[in-house]
Amino acid sequence: MANLDSLQKKNYHHLSAAGDDSMQNSRTTKLVEEILTKEPFNLPNITDLRAVDTTDTEVDVDGGIEQDIFDISEALGLDLFEGDIKLHVERNSIIGDNYRWPHVIPYVLEDSLEMNAKGLILKAFEQYRLKTCIDFKPWEGEKNYISVFKGSGCWSYVGNNQVGLQQLSIGTNCDRIGTIQHEFLHALGFWHEQSRSDRDDYVTIVWDRIQSGREHNFNKYDDKTSDFLNVPYDYNSVMHYSKTAFRNGTESTIITNIPDFIDVIGQRMDFSDYDLQKLNRLYNCSSSLSFMDTCSFELQNICGMIQSSDDNSDWQRLPQVPAGPNTDHTNMGECKDSGYFMHFNTSAGAEASTALLESRLFYPKRGFQCLQFYLYNSGHESDRLHVLVREYTSAHPNGTLRFVEEIKGSPEIYWQLHHVSLNVTSKFRVVFQGVRGSGLSNGGLSIDDINLSETQCPHHVWHIRNFTHLLNTASAGEAGKIYSPPFYSSKGYAFQVSLYVNGTTDNPFNLGIYLYLISGANDDHLQWPCAWQQGTMILLDQHPDIRQRMSNQRSITTDPLRLSGSSSNYFWDRPDKVGSLATFPNGTEFWRGPGLGTETFLTHERLRSRNFIKEDGIYILLTMEDISHLLSTEPSVSPTVKPDSSPTPITKPGINTEPMATEEPEPEGPFFCPNNHCENDGVCVMVDRAPVCRCPAGDGWWYMGEKCEKKGSAQENIVIAVSSTVAVFVVMLIVTITTAVCLKKKYRKVKENRESLTLGETKTSF
Repeated sequence: MANLDSLQKKNYHHLSAAGDDSMQNSRTTKLVEEILTKEPFNLPNITDLRAVDTTDTEVDVDGGIEQDIFDISEALGLDLFEGDIKLHVERNSIIGDNYRWPHVIPYVLEDSLEMNAKGLILKAFEQYRLKTCIDFKPWEGEKNYISVFKGSGCWSYVGNNQVGLQQLSIGTNCDRIGTIQHEFLHALGFWHEQSRSDRDDYVTIVWDRIQSGREHNFNKYDDKTSDFLNVPYDYNSVMHYSKTAFRNGTESTIITNIPDFIDVIGQRMDFSDYDLQKLNRLYNCSSSLSFMDTCSFELQNICGMIQSSDDNSDWQRLPQVPAGPNTDHTNMGECKDSGYFMHFNTSAGAEASTALLESRLFYPKRGFQCLQFYLYNSGHESDRLHVLVREYTSAHPNGTLRFVEEIKGSPEIYWQLHHVSLNVTSKFRVVFQGVRGSGLSNGGLSIDDINLSETQCPHHVWHIRNFTHLLNTASAGEAGKIYSPPFYSSKGYAFQVSLYVNGTTDNPFNLGIYLYLISGANDDHLQWPCAWQQGTMILLDQHPDIRQRMSNQRSITTDPLRLSGSSSNYFWDRPDKVGSLATFPNGTEFWRGPGLGTETFLTHERLRSRNFIKEDGIYILLTMEDISHLLSTEPSVSPTVKPDSSPTPITKPGINTEPMATEEPEPEGPFFCPNNHCENDGVCVMVDRAPVCRCPAGDGWWYMGEKCEKKGSAQENIVIAVSSTVAVFVVMLIVTITTAVCLKKKYRKVKENRESLTLGETKTSF
C-alpha cells in the first residue's frame, strides 16, 4: 500500500499543479490547495469516530455483469427480430427514400424514461450533431416523429416507417450512450453489420453454439433488402453483434476470420469511422453540424492559420525542440518523416515579447464553442499562453480582440490537455498568443492537436500518468483502486471518482469506475438528498480528430429517493450522514458517501484497441450537471398514429413496472386544431390561438401555402432556374444583336457622310 499511496499522492500533486483542465472552476482549485496544504476541509460531526466505517459502500449499476443489448432482451424473455428490432408485418426493407427521415428528426422523450436515460439521449444527439448532418428537435406537430419511452428492453424499428408516432425503447439497463446510438441507427435505417450479404468473407457463424430457435437472428440480407453503401465490412461497428451473442453455452457464436478482431466486435462505445461513412452517405451529408475545425499541423499550410503582424515574434512549425517536446502529440514519433507542432521560442527575445497565431475565419451557429488542444511547456513558469478571439461585427468589421483565458504553470516533460469555452456569437478567429516571461528559458510553448466544436466543454479533467506501470503493478480489488482529486459541480456539490485499474476481485482485467459525493464547503447550503445531478465520466480516446474518437463513457444520476441498501437512509444524502471517513494522501480527513458505478467500465482488450493510453497517460473527463429540467419532457398533446403495442415484458413478482405518477405539467407543446383544414396530409396546430398548417416535407420536395395546397420540389426549382436563365440569355442575345445592327447602320451612315464630304472637297480644289 505504501507504493500505491505514493503514486496517488503523485497524481494529486500533478493534477493540482498543472494537469487539471483549464475549465476547472476556482472553488475546485481552492479546494485542492486546501488539501495539499493540510488546511481544514469541511468535516462536520467527526469528533466521535467510534462508529466510523472506513470501507467504501459501492453499488454496481450493472450488477457486476457486462450486459449487451441482446443480453438484456434475453433476460427479459423478449423474442425480438435480431434481438432488438421491431418489424411491421408489411414492411421489411429499407431500400428507398421513403424510409429515410428528414435531416432534422422530431422526437419526444416520454416521461416514463429514467432520468439518467433522458440525459444520455441528449448526449447521444450531440454526438450525431458533432459527427454527421443529422439533427434532432422536440416534436412540434410534425406528421412523423420518434417517441422514446421506457419499454421492455432496448429496441427500435428500422427506418422511417411513415406511421406518425414511431416508438423507440430505452428500458432498464439500456442507458449507455453506445446503446442509444445503436438503436437510433436502426431508426435511421441500418440493420446489424453481421447481416450484410458479404459477411461470410469476414466472420464465421458457429451454428451449433446458437440457442435453439434463435438461428434466424444470424440471417443475411441480399442487396434488395439492405445496402451497405460501398463501405467495407466493419468489425469495429457499433452495430455489430458481440462474439457471445445468443450463445447456448460459454463458447463464441461468431468467429472473426481475422483473429485480432475477436475481442473488438460488439463494442458499444461510439460510432466507428465506417458507421459514420455509411450514415453520411445514406443522408448525403457533406459536413457535420457542430464540428468546426481540427488541426494537427501535419500540412505546411498549418490549417489556414496566419501569423499576426501585431507582434514581435513568430510561431514555428517544428518536429521537435531540444528542450522538449521531442515528438509531436499526434504521432508520438511513431511515423517517420511526419509529426509537427507549432512552437513559440521563449529562450530568445526580450521579456513580454509576443507571438500571435490566428486561425481561419469561423461562422458560429450555436453561440457556444469548446476549444481543445494539447500544450507542452518547456520554457519558464513565467511564460504564458493567452487564448483570445478576434470577433467581427457590423460595428467592428475589422475585428476586435477579446481575451478569454490565460494558461500558465511550471514546465513539464509531457503534453497537457486543455479546454477553453469561447461562447462567440459572431464571425471570429481563434488567437493563440505566446508571451515570454521574465525568467530564464531553455525552450518555449508548443501546441498541437487542436479541435474546435460547437459543444460544451467538460467541467474537469483527471490526468493519470505512468498508467502502464499501474496496469502492470496494481492488484485487482481495493488495493488497486485509485482516487481522483475532489471536484465541485456547477451547483456546488463536492464529488470524487475512483478507478479500479485492474478491476475488482470478481471482475479482473477490467477498468471499474465509481462516482461518490464527498463532504464539501457548501454542504450546509445545498439541497439534500442531492437531486438529479448527472455525473458523466469519459475515458478519452486521444485521436487527434475529435470526429474519429471512440471514447468510453458512463453517466450516473443522483435520484433523491434512492435508498442505501436495506436501510432507510437516502443514498445521495449528506456524506457526513451516510458516508464513511476517508483520508486524502496528505492526511486530510473528509467524508465520502456511497459510490455508484460499474465494475465493467472497459475491458483491458478494448483499452488497448484505441488511443486511450497516449504518452503513457490517460484522461478522464468529468462533468456533473443539473438535469432536473428533464423531469417532465412529454408534450401535452395527444399522440398521432400509434404503432402496434410494445413487447409484453416479463416482470418479476412484486416489482412495479409502471412509471411513477407525476404532476400534470403545464402545456408546452402545440394543440391540434378542432378541425383539420390542411390539405396533403398537413397537420393543423394552434399557434397564438390561430390555426396554422404544418406542411409535410421530404428530401427534395415540400408542400406550402396556407393550407399546404401547393407542392414544390427541388426539381421544379431547377427547371424554373434553368428556364429563367435561358429567358434572360435570349433577351440579352436579342438586345446584343439589335445593338450590333444599329451600330453597324450608324457606322455605315457616318462613313457615307465622310466619303461625300471628301468628294466635295476634291471637286472644289480643282
